[in-house]
Amino acid sequence: MKITDLMSKEAIKIHGHASSKMDAIDKMVSLMYRQGNVSDKEVYKEAVIERENLSTTGMVDGIAIPHARTNAITQAGIAAMTLPEGVDYQSMDGQPTTLIFLIAAPDDGDNVHLQVLSELSTLLMDHDFCEDLKNAGSPEEFLSIIDLAQSEKHEAETVEHPEVLAVTACPTGIAHTYMAAEALEKKAKEMGVSIKVETQGSIGVKNELTQEDIENAKGVIIAADKNISLNRFNGLPLYSCPVARGIDEPEKLIQIILDEQAPVYKGGKVKVENNQEKGWRIPYKHLMNG
Repeated sequence: MKITDLMSKEAIKIHGHASSKMDAIDKMVSLMYRQGNVSDKEVYKEAVIERENLSTTGMVDGIAIPHARTNAITQAGIAAMTLPEGVDYQSMDGQPTTLIFLIAAPDDGDNVHLQVLSELSTLLMDHDFCEDLKNAGSPEEFLSIIDLAQSEKHEAETVEHPEVLAVTACPTGIAHTYMAAEALEKKAKEMGVSIKVETQGSIGVKNELTQEDIENAKGVIIAADKNISLNRFNGLPLYSCPVARGIDEPEKLIQIILDEQAPVYKGGKVKVENNQEKGWRIPYKHLMNG
């Protein structure tokens, strides 16, 4: 899914200002309404506030992603605003929010907002990407930054005969699944290592590993908190760990495969090391569940 297909210049405010969280929500809802995605502005606003009352959608590093799914939405859409002065959005790290994305999804059961959340969550892990958006001088530049980043990400997923393979998955299939994939891909690029990561998320299996991939790889990382079918990896060095380690220790996991420290998989269950989640990531996971 192309994120900018759900956006328009009319729904992007560059160098905006908000005096409070509620003021920010008011302005974001107005941007969405201006885009023509909302049939009842007040009903949609109430849905956004109701979602905020469950837990804040203010993340870390100055990012907030409020969202709501309601029958007041005629068509899925995204609005965005940069706030150079910041606003207190009750973020998870207590810092001012300087970039807000608002997602609107119709209540038709297709979970389009989850797909958008998964794409945004991975792109927004890149500090430089976020800074580029915050410093954009126009809606056109803002959109082009997103297009370029998403295009580069998808190009990185297409690798012929990758050295390292990985599968990422978590029970809910939103937050950790895609964050781990992004972290592994980014670190592999920095290390000059070719990698292909299959994600098993709420929107299905993406970037599926082929038999040819498996036959040519040095090994596979399984970063998952749910059962993954491993039969296809028989005879391949395999290292299994919680999905959080894919986010926190991507270099270490990749190096285990490169240094041939992973045991060869010969069927049956594999040992998975326990790992505690960082405190902020627990509410973040609930945010990414939609």
